[in-house]
Amino acid sequence: MRVFLDECVDWRLGRDILGQEVRTARQMGWTTIKNGELLALAAASFDVFITVDRNLSFQQNLSAHRIAILVLCARTYRLADLRLLVPKILETINVAQSGKAVLVEAD
Repeated sequence: MRVFLDECVDWRLGRDILGQEVRTARQMGWTTIKNGELLALAAASFDVFITVDRNLSFQQNLSAHRIAILVLCARTYRLADLRLLVPKILETINVAQSGKAVLVEAD
């Protein structure tokens, strides 16, 4: 799967998402692009969009984009807390559906 990490997600998390092709907003040169346009760009090149922006599903029409969205919900957005979600991220990537957001939370 081709996975896109939103700018608000620590880029180092991509190193832990093994077995997937992970790119960041910085690597793609998309650091100044806002959510609507960013989703459209990501949908053209990626299968999964990973973010910590819980408001994304309220601000955008996700069903208009052919990309699955994973919203990470951790205690904080520090790398140590996000890394605790990696097993769930890897599990969810394979079942997430395009045009829908899935919350990824610790058990």
